[in-house]
This record gives sequence, C-alpha cells and structure tokens, in this order.
Amino acid sequence: MTKRKIKKWIFLLSAIAAGWTAYQSGFIKTGTGNISSRTHIVKIVDGDTFVIRYEGKEEKIRLIGIDTPESRANVKAGKDASRSGKDVDAIVSQGKDAKRFVETLMEAGTPIQVELDMQHRDKYGRLLGYIYLEDGRMLNEEIIKAGYASPMTYPPNVKYEKRFRDAYQWARNNKKGLWK
Repeated sequence: MTKRKIKKWIFLLSAIAAGWTAYQSGFIKTGTGNISSRTHIVKIVDGDTFVIRYEGKEEKIRLIGIDTPESRANVKAGKDASRSGKDVDAIVSQGKDAKRFVETLMEAGTPIQVELDMQHRDKYGRLLGYIYLEDGRMLNEEIIKAGYASPMTYPPNVKYEKRFRDAYQWARNNKKGLWK
C-alpha cells in the first residue's frame, strides 16, 4: 500500500471516529443545524419564547419560523393590532391562549432537544431554535398545527418553511386554535 493510500485510510478512519464520538456525546449534525444534547425548559415566557438550560447556563430561546400573538401589551402587540384590525386586548388574549396551549405540552423541567439553524441568535441575543419534545414532535410545528401561530420565516433560517406553511394551512382549513 502506498503512503498516499495509507494517509487516506487514516483520514477516513479518523473522520469516522470523530463522527461516532460526536454521536455518542449527544451532538448529532443534521443538515444546516445541529440537535443539542438533552436539556430542559426553565420557564415558558410566551407562546414562542422560553428560558432553557443551554450549555450550562440559562438562555432565552425564540422559536424559529413561527409567530404567536403577544401575551402582554407592548409595541409589537400594538403593531399586530394595527395590522390585523383587532384591538390590543384581543391580541393579548390570543397570546395568552397560545401560551396556555404550550403549557398543555410542557412545563418547567420538561426535557427537550434544541435544533439550531444557520443563524443561532437574533438581534436581541436570544438563541433561535426548533424545540423537540421527548416524543419526537417539533414544538414549533405543533403550535402552528394547533392554530396558535402563523409561519414567520427570516432567511437564512428556512429549513422547515414548507412544513410550517403546510401546518398553517391545515390549521386554517380545520379551524383550529385562533382560526375557530
């Protein structure tokens, strides 16, 4: 065997060993993002924002690809009210409904997994991610499918855009959640 072939085999075996080590340690690469090792919910802030334990510290995380109504009167609730033709109180009520729905799926201490996409943080420093429940369901999609969120895509985080649009259409057609 030539030195060149030996180097190729060593490289290949090293790459396999590194991949196996990453898999065993709980980090699994998937497409553009990665799924972290298990973590848990510390607090549900609203329908699309949470505090989680991430890499040893508490971090706010905003769900990628979805937008739930605001659960408190604030500037965004005012903008949503203007855009939708509803008053701020109606928007806040819908936001509280979305948060209550999320609370039916999880609570503080619930184990989760987080998948990151291309952009890991927003302009406010929050993590951006897809959250997976223990049974494998993606929380982002479940909230849309239940009718408590609309799809909201900002490139480069577009990995599940079509999946979220399909869930949204299903929720609207079946008059789920806010679309009753």
